[in-house]
Amino acid sequence: MRLDKLLSNMGYGSRKEVRQLQKKGAVRVNGETEKKPGVNIDTENDLVTVMGEPVVYRKYIYIMMNKPQDVLSATEDGHARTVVDLLDAEFRHFKPFPVGRLDKDTEGFLLLSNDGKLAHNLLSPKKEVPKTYFAKVSGVVTEADIESFAAGVTLDDGYETKPGKLKIIRSGETSEIELTITEGKFHQVKRMFETVGKKVVYLKRLSMGPLQLDETLPLGAYRELTEEEVELLQSTTEA
Repeated sequence: MRLDKLLSNMGYGSRKEVRQLQKKGAVRVNGETEKKPGVNIDTENDLVTVMGEPVVYRKYIYIMMNKPQDVLSATEDGHARTVVDLLDAEFRHFKPFPVGRLDKDTEGFLLLSNDGKLAHNLLSPKKEVPKTYFAKVSGVVTEADIESFAAGVTLDDGYETKPGKLKIIRSGETSEIELTITEGKFHQVKRMFETVGKKVVYLKRLSMGPLQLDETLPLGAYRELTEEEVELLQSTTEA
């Protein structure tokens, strides 16, 4: 990889800004000052430093966010805040994107990454990666609803969902439930409850695949996945 591209990718500025750093003698490769922006770097073996600090090359990042309401699951929007807007610059320069989407008024687990292959596999219908949601539902959720969801329901556009696993936490005027589905159709959880005459008034995603939302993350906060968590995701999609 070209040295200027490496440093730009790692957040040291545009390629023009990187070249200015090199002209000032701030960039060294294997202990030697390097002023040629096009020199090829072996990211596995060469030691690159900027002002004495080692540059640790990473191709991909994986971030777990506790998405708040009123923030779009998008990379950019001309009018509303997006989940990428919540990230610090050190992560934004990797150009991460939300893996799947949560509705604007939905909270909870959201994965952001720049790993297109992993994202594709996590979202592929063939992989049937489970996603679990907590919801408050206006109306009494019953055993009949559990059976309906287990068989799959027909949405308003005629689409027949795959079976969903519905668990009643509390049934009443406003019921509390957990629902696990393996799809991600537009407004799917809300539309599934509409088929049984009920309305979702609050929705939060708890998990995706093998990963649970880190409950120590306040709304709007995020953290990078651990190596073990990344390996779990990868093994899930390779199965």
